[in-house]
Amino acid sequence: MDELNTSLDTLGFPMPSAAYIAGAIIFSIIGMIGYYYGKRASLNTPKWIGIGLMLYPYVITDTVPLYVVGCILCVCLYLYRN
Repeated sequence: MDELNTSLDTLGFPMPSAAYIAGAIIFSIIGMIGYYYGKRASLNTPKWIGIGLMLYPYVITDTVPLYVVGCILCVCLYLYRN
């Protein structure tokens, strides 16, 4: 396993930490719930925030910004649920 990590690091593809993977999964699930809620209630804002929650882990590659942006989007989803 260490050989795989080393070869991926030399190619420029570092392996994400377990905290990053857990955060990406949790925020994507929350985004999916927000999307379905917005779609069912015919509300555009929660639907688009849900899409943002599902897609932003593909753009952010560091753990701390992942959690900061995810928490901000979750608060926005909570505030714009009506």
